[in-house]
Amino acid sequence: MLQWLVDQLGPWSWWIVGLVLLAAELVMPGMFLIWFGLGAMLTGLLSLALWGDFFWSWQVQALTFAVLSVFSIVLGRKLLKNEAAKSDEPLLNQRTASLVGRTATLEEPIRDGRGRIKLDDTWWPVQGPDLDGGTKVMVMSARGRDLMVDIA
Repeated sequence: MLQWLVDQLGPWSWWIVGLVLLAAELVMPGMFLIWFGLGAMLTGLLSLALWGDFFWSWQVQALTFAVLSVFSIVLGRKLLKNEAAKSDEPLLNQRTASLVGRTATLEEPIRDGRGRIKLDDTWWPVQGPDLDGGTKVMVMSARGRDLMVDIA
């Protein structure tokens, strides 16, 4: 099928495949078809320059597409990883981690290492040294839903 497509459409076959993949990226969840679409577009660019050369067979074109797709995946992951690290709200979806450093009053005493505090409008299970109710505590760390507290 690939051979037929390349024979019928010439160097434009890779542009069509690239545009189809980029269009599919718009309707598919995630972000993975864009890299294959980019690989196809780059292969199409090379096809325009090399079309008619004896070595530019459909097998070489398919291999070029595979290599350029892998290269674009690696480059894209590297670029996007750096962008993801530069968030203006790094704790956005980590609610318990965003509570570290806050102080609260124990609503229920800590007995056998477990108690409860109320921060804002939410009750939180806490772990820490045994303390009486009404003691001011500071959230030192978070593990899952549990907050580790100590005397403020």
